[in-house]
Amino acid sequence: MQFAIITPTHQRRELLPDAVASVRASISAPLDFSFEHLVYDSGSRDGTASYLREAAAQPGPPLRHWHSPGRLLAGPGRNRLIAEAAPEAWVVPLDDDDFLLQRTLFHYATQIAAHPGRPWFVADFLRVDETGRYLPGEDYYAWQFDTPTAMLRAIFRAEHFLQGNVCYHRPFFEEVGGYDTELKMAEDLDLYVRFLLAGQLPVLCPHISHLHRFHASNVSIGVDADKHNADLRVLYDRYAAQLQQLGVAAPG
Repeated sequence: MQFAIITPTHQRRELLPDAVASVRASISAPLDFSFEHLVYDSGSRDGTASYLREAAAQPGPPLRHWHSPGRLLAGPGRNRLIAEAAPEAWVVPLDDDDFLLQRTLFHYATQIAAHPGRPWFVADFLRVDETGRYLPGEDYYAWQFDTPTAMLRAIFRAEHFLQGNVCYHRPFFEEVGGYDTELKMAEDLDLYVRFLLAGQLPVLCPHISHLHRFHASNVSIGVDADKHNADLRVLYDRYAAQLQQLGVAAPG
């Protein structure tokens, strides 16, 4: 079993080393699996490229990195990283300002072994401030659903969402077409909607996947209820025919 942790980055030289260190601290014992961290630097001008060269030269689990002179959206950046992963890799997205927990991959590997044939998994995550201090009352808990349609209904009612708290099999990712290359926001949720439209409900894992860091330059700053509903409307319109056939109503 092999994991690929994928991280697109842009202008996060101060925060990225924490994400890299958190991946390198992963512990597999007593299970037998391998992992590598794949990072795509999208047009950074803050020393990210030199940092990644230095970090990749250090002993430890593999860190591979690529660079583009201009900025790419997150979707195409993630697609390029997954194209470099092993054909049967299990993909774990990690934002460049977040922390992977030490046993996250171990817990995903345990659940993958316990659920053969299931192509994607979802876990809980916690929120921390810019210093890494835990924020009480801000925990994210994944919900249990009976069917993919029930989960789609909750998503488009703005009752439930998913971020980087997932693990999925590369062949399934390719089957549904990968990340959209044009969406500026919610490209991850768009992918998970297509996972559900393919008839696959995620396995709910009883562990914490990562620490999501709040800070002054979060990409999601300014995404309030109105903006989230607008993003949901864009996603709904893309798949309206399939969603309506399933009885999933449009966002209110």
